[in-house]
Amino acid sequence: MAMDRSGNKRVGLFGGTFDPIHCGHLRAAEEVCQARGLDELFFMPAAIPPHKRDVPVSSAARRLAMIKLAIRGHARFRCSTYELDKGGTSYSIDTLVDFRRENGHELYFIIGWDAFCEISTWKDYPRLFSVSHFVVMSRSGMDPGWLDQEQLDFFPVAIRADFCYENKGVYRHRSGNRVYFQPVTRLDISSSMVRRERRAGRSITCLVADAVRDYIVEHGLYRG
Repeated sequence: MAMDRSGNKRVGLFGGTFDPIHCGHLRAAEEVCQARGLDELFFMPAAIPPHKRDVPVSSAARRLAMIKLAIRGHARFRCSTYELDKGGTSYSIDTLVDFRRENGHELYFIIGWDAFCEISTWKDYPRLFSVSHFVVMSRSGMDPGWLDQEQLDFFPVAIRADFCYENKGVYRHRSGNRVYFQPVTRLDISSSMVRRERRAGRSITCLVADAVRDYIVEHGLYRG
């Protein structure tokens, strides 16, 4: 366990639509857990994603059921219904502040490279880095050599001065929290690919966990 002297855990929060959760999500989460020494990692499905308000999304119950099936047997994986229970548009700053207030654990907010590049469009984004560590998962095809040198240009101009380069792929925020640029095995799988394969009548075996595949087939999801 990676608990500190106060008994706090290292807890990862991995948000998203998860429509559906797929093997790429699971593999990336496993590698982040190992690299950062996380005690727990919560998959947190969004109620209404702010950047996907006009995109049809499967019901909360369906997405939640698939996450629970996917994480069976993974000792450190959990599922949080916080954003679903709260309802409305899911803003990360609200989730992180509330989650930290309620449990006091050391938080690691896990996002993809593309999301990080758009973070200046997020609600109250400068505050995010004061509330939680960040783990930014690398994009497929990125040269790992870029981690070996300072790359503050990746940060939005408005907050660039709040960070300093610490060591390979690690930047320290003025609050003491850190941003970790984390190389992960990027499986060429996406939720949209799973939905597309289903619409085309093709197999989704090995794209999602077997239990998730069976659930999707049983309930006729993503056929229309």
